[in-house]
Amino acid sequence: MKKLTLSLLLFVLLCPWLQAEDGYRLWLRYDKVQDEQQLKTYRSQVRELIFPATSQTAMAAREELKEGLSGLLGFTLPEKSSVTQDGALLVGTPTSSRAIARLASNETLKKLGPEGYLLKSGKVNGKNVTVVTANTDQGLLYGVFALLKRIQIHQSLSSLSVEETPALKVRVLNHWDNLDRTVERGYAGFSLWDWHRLPDYLDPRYKDYARANASIGINGTVLTNVNANAQVLTKEYLQKVAALASVFRPYGIKVYLTARFSAPIEIGGLKTADPLNAEVRLWWKKKADEIYTYIPDFGGFLVKANSEGQPGPQNYGRNHADGANMLADALAPHKGIVMWRAFVYDNNVPEDRAKQAYNEFKPLDGQFRENVMVQVKNGAIDFQPREPFHPLFGAMPKTPLAMEFQITQEYLGFATHLAYLAPMYEETLKSDTYARGKGSTVAKVIDGSLEDKSLTGMAGVANIGNDINWTGHPFGQSNWYAFGRLAWDPEAKSEDIAADWLRMTFNNQASFIKAAQSMMMMSREAVVNYMTPLGLHHLMGWSHHYGPGPWIKDKPRADWTSVYYHKADSFGIGFNRTSTGSKALSQYFGPVQEKFENISTCPEEFLLWFHHVSWDHKMKSGRTLWEELCFKYNQGVNQVEQMQALWTQQQGKVDKTRYEQVKSFLAIQNKEAKWWRDACLLYFQQFSKRPIPAQYPKPAHTLEYYQNLEFQFVPGI
Repeated sequence: MKKLTLSLLLFVLLCPWLQAEDGYRLWLRYDKVQDEQQLKTYRSQVRELIFPATSQTAMAAREELKEGLSGLLGFTLPEKSSVTQDGALLVGTPTSSRAIARLASNETLKKLGPEGYLLKSGKVNGKNVTVVTANTDQGLLYGVFALLKRIQIHQSLSSLSVEETPALKVRVLNHWDNLDRTVERGYAGFSLWDWHRLPDYLDPRYKDYARANASIGINGTVLTNVNANAQVLTKEYLQKVAALASVFRPYGIKVYLTARFSAPIEIGGLKTADPLNAEVRLWWKKKADEIYTYIPDFGGFLVKANSEGQPGPQNYGRNHADGANMLADALAPHKGIVMWRAFVYDNNVPEDRAKQAYNEFKPLDGQFRENVMVQVKNGAIDFQPREPFHPLFGAMPKTPLAMEFQITQEYLGFATHLAYLAPMYEETLKSDTYARGKGSTVAKVIDGSLEDKSLTGMAGVANIGNDINWTGHPFGQSNWYAFGRLAWDPEAKSEDIAADWLRMTFNNQASFIKAAQSMMMMSREAVVNYMTPLGLHHLMGWSHHYGPGPWIKDKPRADWTSVYYHKADSFGIGFNRTSTGSKALSQYFGPVQEKFENISTCPEEFLLWFHHVSWDHKMKSGRTLWEELCFKYNQGVNQVEQMQALWTQQQGKVDKTRYEQVKSFLAIQNKEAKWWRDACLLYFQQFSKRPIPAQYPKPAHTLEYYQNLEFQFVPGI
């Protein structure tokens, strides 16, 4: 028995991927490299460290590097003041190291800019060295994380010549966190920000949050909900925000806040918030000056105005440019920026909701200050499982447009469904706007290359809470990770990002990577299929958005109902946005219009987004539309079952805790996928008057059963 116990202990110790894991470390797991040959090679290439560090950022980078290498290589790297042997790791800027200044050309350094980095193999005094360099300490930090990642995923350190620079300037998380620590559309616990204990207690988790973001190039965080609370702009809270900023600063992360447009009234004692009023403008100028006394590197404001009941400039007969420019003028002396959201729509406007943002913002092109970005969601409705790209991309050539993606899974199964979202992000970024002819992709619009813009950005609505593993679902971490990678490089491939994340988060076993990557790459399409196939959208439950609700109607706002969007009737289903319908397609450039206008060339994944289609319409598969709808809903369930089967095969390849958690969540996803399928098909069958084909399972309950389901205390609201 003792021999068996000892053998088991040795097995566990030698297989760290089977030890207990809670997911807290995210992708920053610096466990010892298990491949002995690989480990031997790394140890011969990294034998001593030369890293002069004086700034907070450089010291944070050195601390990360030492901790990472100690864990990965299994020994503490000796620190030297100069190169003494082969295998030296030389880290610094050209100003901090003469050796680096000789190795890195001025031409290369110029290309790197303020945040880029260079990983390079070279020789110093005849000794083989590996160099990590950049123009700034922030670039060094990114270079350090890049070097550690190479070791984590078992990439070679030989003959290195890696130049990386971010494509986008502002890469920011939008936290929809409230001051009471609830998180709107958050499914991973309460807010990280413990406002009650700030500024005096700094939770160690704040530093780990900063490390995780810096490791993927995120350089900003908006701490508060876009449905803003003016209290965050008071002295009491600015002191708390300043404490957070002090933790984030060494990691190159700027703090931003959401500005409630009516703050001059609510906390300033004024009678108006009119952006053209001199007193209001002065109030905001003084408020900005005050903020910068607490937070010298404050990033600026994110604003949701005149949308979903939020106050804004239109309350005073002004437009979005008037409101944004007032705040921009207040921030400009401090080099702050305004991110003004284009998510606007009005239930009282008799217009297709998909058209409203374009209608309001397109006429304002060129009227915004140079420190204003208009932040545009990836699609024109609201973070649906699949949307065509927003027509504003390419339509405002004189205005910097920032992308807004949703990382939190508000419409994709909350934090119990596995939905890897990088393919969705990539789908949008690769979409061709034709704004300057073929090849004018959304990525080129937001990175500034299409219209020569220097202020560029991407925002992600965070999925982070105080759950021990940060995101609720272990695979939810991949969406945070993927967002950062794509904000750095919008041309990156989702398959590659998935593989890197798996290697860093779980292990480097080839069979595991292949299976888990397959799960991830099919997961988003599975969600689309069992929720909103063929271009359907906005079918979720009322208010909480949990579960199916295609029957939702007769609510205070028509555009908050499902029937507004699917328009199912005895003829067919879908929203006609062509020239014979709402004419929303007229907001796109010619080639895009032509492709989607014609029902025979419209991609079937967007068919019901742009067309109201007969139930008997013949699809490319040869099935009728009704039969295809039945096929897609069932395909979604089948894909979840494939994911379950693949994950079951991973037992013993990953730690038990995360294995069991993912297994349980996949079972929930299977159950809820069937719920979506059965409820939606039964509802739409009322209009199609056609049977569900015999090869598919019969719904488990009646339509009335599904319609009468009620849910209390659903997370995220």
